[in-house]
Amino acid sequence: MTALQIIELFAGTNPDGEPVVERLQVRVNEDNSCQLVRSPAFIKGIASGDTIKVNKEDQQFELVKRSGNLAIRVFCRGNSTALSDQLTPQLEKLGGELDMETPRLLVYSIHVSCGFDKIEQILNSACDGANSVWYYGNVYDPNDGQTPLNWWQDILKPE
Repeated sequence: MTALQIIELFAGTNPDGEPVVERLQVRVNEDNSCQLVRSPAFIKGIASGDTIKVNKEDQQFELVKRSGNLAIRVFCRGNSTALSDQLTPQLEKLGGELDMETPRLLVYSIHVSCGFDKIEQILNSACDGANSVWYYGNVYDPNDGQTPLNWWQDILKPE
């Protein structure tokens, strides 16, 4: 088993226009591609288990292979503990994992084969839209936030 390493990827700019990087734990493969250990909080388009190639100069990345996991980000106005206590067991029953928990943010990874409807039902029952909201991190085009990427269609195709 390869040791885990930390990489830094460009995650966007803050309100002052300064670049923001997110540090991610990865397993580095023999070809120098990296497999994500957890879904990122801020970088869009990738999830836990995905394999990426990183350009060290600009901290941008290229997706090599998808794992089939959805990245789900839950943002909270108040403390996220109660929400985590409610969501985590339900998502874990489906095989999901809590990748990150901070006082105002939860990040989950769950395989797309669990079904969007089932996953969204759990999230919508816990998040009220005012004090907590959730978003997929790798379902929509990072540029417009609306166009589905549709990468899951091949994974969900019947054999």
